[in-house]
Amino acid sequence: MKLIAFMMQHARRTLILAILAGVIGGAASTALLFVINASLGRKGAAATTLIYVFLGLAAMAMLTRAFSALLLTRIGQGALFKFRIQISHQVLGVPLRRLEEVGAPRLLGVLTDDIPNITNAVANVPLICVNIAALITCLVLLAWMSWVLFLAVVVLIVIGTITYQLPVLAATRHISSARKEHNNVLAHLRSLIAGIKELKLNRNRRRVFSSELLEGSARRYQQHTMSAMKIYVLGATWGEMLSFITIGLLVFVAPHLTLVSDKTLTGFVLVLLYLMGPLEFVMNQSPQIGRANVALKNVEEMGLTLSRSGSDEEPAIEFSARPAWKSLDLANVVFSYDRDDGSGRFVVGPVDLSFNPGELIFFTGGNGSGKTTLAKIILGLYKPESGKIRFDGREVLDEDRDNFRQNFSAVFSDFFLFESLLGIENQNLDEKATRYLQQLQLSHKVQVKDGTISSIDLSQGQRKRLALLTAYMEDRPIFLFDEWAADQDSMFKDIFYYQLLPELKARGKTVFIISHDERYYEVADRLIKLDNGQVVMDQHSAKHLVPSAS
Repeated sequence: MKLIAFMMQHARRTLILAILAGVIGGAASTALLFVINASLGRKGAAATTLIYVFLGLAAMAMLTRAFSALLLTRIGQGALFKFRIQISHQVLGVPLRRLEEVGAPRLLGVLTDDIPNITNAVANVPLICVNIAALITCLVLLAWMSWVLFLAVVVLIVIGTITYQLPVLAATRHISSARKEHNNVLAHLRSLIAGIKELKLNRNRRRVFSSELLEGSARRYQQHTMSAMKIYVLGATWGEMLSFITIGLLVFVAPHLTLVSDKTLTGFVLVLLYLMGPLEFVMNQSPQIGRANVALKNVEEMGLTLSRSGSDEEPAIEFSARPAWKSLDLANVVFSYDRDDGSGRFVVGPVDLSFNPGELIFFTGGNGSGKTTLAKIILGLYKPESGKIRFDGREVLDEDRDNFRQNFSAVFSDFFLFESLLGIENQNLDEKATRYLQQLQLSHKVQVKDGTISSIDLSQGQRKRLALLTAYMEDRPIFLFDEWAADQDSMFKDIFYYQLLPELKARGKTVFIISHDERYYEVADRLIKLDNGQVVMDQHSAKHLVPSAS
């Protein structure tokens, strides 16, 4: 069982001890049946002795089963804790482009569906192990009572197991299909939230989205889930019916085929009736175990997929940004990726560019020309397929890439705003943040106390100003602003281009600006234009044109 193997990886010895305790508890429970059967018709001292034996076995069964359950619960929760942290570290360590290819719905599916399924199954593993132990010890007792009847029961159990497992395989396939369809449902739900305004404005778009996309995926998810559950219910019903058939054969047929005492027959029936409880419990857990196994497979595949792509592990040595840097060079850099529309690969480069401290550099070009992709290459978020990036004359290698990124602060067009100034260690943090809030004209709406932002429930333009505040507080030597002014009013655009950017330049900062605001290009020290992934213009001033190396 994949679930048990998963737990064995995290605490092998403890798991073995817990299973042994469960076996002892199951054996004690089964022994109670033997004592009950033996006490029938007994009187006097023999009956008194059996009472003490009964009480001792009952106490042993209770204590060992509780001990086993506690151990297994501890193993399961510990394993899941490590697992969540491991997945989080993988997400943080995997190259950005690979995460973009995997997609948010698949990642969310792992975090919101797979892990809860594993959690629910692990919570029931203790009881499953205890009941399986009871089943095994009951079979041992049956073999001790009568080999002939035991073999007949085993044959029926084998038949029942085979006839139950075959449809279970089909159910597992339905669960796997349902899990894949769940990713599509999550993607449509994200579209529902993000595109609610567009859906409300267009009735036909709303109808098609609701009836064909969202409802279609949800219906397929429901159909696969229902098909799996139907198979499990029918299998469990068949297993229960087979138990009654076995008891009926013992009571009505066995006495005519073999010599068996009434006491032995009574004991067999008593044990089989007891077995129905553990057997029913184990079979009823099959759907949850099936979902957990599929979830584990998904998570393992995610981990393997991510690890194949390499990792941006944090370096062992702490690194600080270099405010006194001298040069940043891209030499024959090429990067490519598959287009979202499936029309082939989009190639950026080869690019040959050099940058110096204190420059205001504007990236221009049409949508899809490669501006943001080139910016991510410069920031070290994308690893070039070929060519070299040199920082102060030294090539940026894989082991240097995370250190290299610590020289940059960025506000992307699809930025995310944290509710606190995470990771920013600065004396007088709140005072400095307050001064920047005043400069950004946000002090009347937002305060910073102990590094926590009082509110991020603001307009998009104001949220971008808070993102700019975070970049200011990081105080890195190089900044990137991706269409930052697109959501600002004309007054604050003027403040950004004519006041904030020159102030950063005066402090020796290099600033990359991705912008379509042509009226502000005069602010730039340098204008770099891209078209279809190629640098087609590198203009250092309004009067001098320097052709690109490509």
